[in-house]
Amino acid sequence: MGLVEKGVFGKKPLKPVTWLLNYSRKYSLWMFQWGLACCAIEMGAALASPRYDMMRLGVIPFPASPRQADLVVISGTVTDKMAPAIKRLYEQMPDPKYVISMGSCANCGGPYWDSYSVTKGVDQIIPVDIYVPGCPPRPEALLEAIVMLQERIQNEGIGNDELAQRWRGEYVPVEKARAAVEPAPTPVEPAPTPVEPAPTPVEVTA
Repeated sequence: MGLVEKGVFGKKPLKPVTWLLNYSRKYSLWMFQWGLACCAIEMGAALASPRYDMMRLGVIPFPASPRQADLVVISGTVTDKMAPAIKRLYEQMPDPKYVISMGSCANCGGPYWDSYSVTKGVDQIIPVDIYVPGCPPRPEALLEAIVMLQERIQNEGIGNDELAQRWRGEYVPVEKARAAVEPAPTPVEPAPTPVEPAPTPVEVTA
């Protein structure tokens, strides 16, 4: 932990060590499920169904408590009454920790966004790393979110300070993390404007 916070792993000779640690972490995610509504059925299908088998991706879906979890999946409608429990759950998880918001209700309130009791997105309570759209999303969408999160974990601390921020418990914006990993887009030059030929004069004879 001290090596990460002091930036030692970010130096060039130890970057392979950082890559190895990230590789180990991304394939040993202990996932805590927080099923609140019908999206939890799809999450259960991705976890327990032999058709999908999330454990082959290195995700262990049965931690004993939030204190052993690296990842929490919020699936379903988040109400204002449930919000303090979700925040308490997140605070009990050790750093570095990750959050996946699964389904339209967890993302933005879904079809109940105008209800007096529904929270307009779980990101108003805790920081979210990956959003899974859909009402409800299919199990394949959750698997894709896991793969995207693993790609992000693999690049932490390599050319950026995201790993140190994670260990310190600081929130890392998604846009900043994506900009640190993805290369800058190549500027595209506009196509030259075609020049139309001058019209040929027409002589009119009487």
